[in-house]
Amino acid sequence: MDMEMSNQEYDRYVSGKAKPSPLGKNCLWAFCVGGAICTFGQLLGNWYRALGLGEREAGTWVSVTLIFLAALLTGVGRFDDLAKRAGAGTLVPITGFANAMVSPAIEFRSEGLVLGTGARLFNVAGPVLVYGISASVVYGLILALIKAAAA
Repeated sequence: MDMEMSNQEYDRYVSGKAKPSPLGKNCLWAFCVGGAICTFGQLLGNWYRALGLGEREAGTWVSVTLIFLAALLTGVGRFDDLAKRAGAGTLVPITGFANAMVSPAIEFRSEGLVLGTGARLFNVAGPVLVYGISASVVYGLILALIKAAAA
């Protein structure tokens, strides 16, 4: 193999060696697993409402339960097994966010509870919170300016 390859030659070489992805099968698995997670969430919501919780409280408890279960499955090493098979089906619902938060914390647990687990827990959540809060402040300012201009 020539060590001086152009980007196009390298792309052709990699494409020739890569195993084709079964796109249809992957999409079907993602749809089924994501749908199953959402169906489970709906069943949880129905159960929580049957226990006497209101719509909002039941929704909150569904989110808490799904996050807890995804974090637990990540912690015991089972979420990744499911995600390898289901792909985006596990990432799209709230379970994907829980997995994305817990995975770095587990990976760096050997560095200690504070500098390993604690610090890495916010690798994903930190930017989400910062940009979410920043966007809401900007949106609020724009809305206030529009209302002030209309008055």
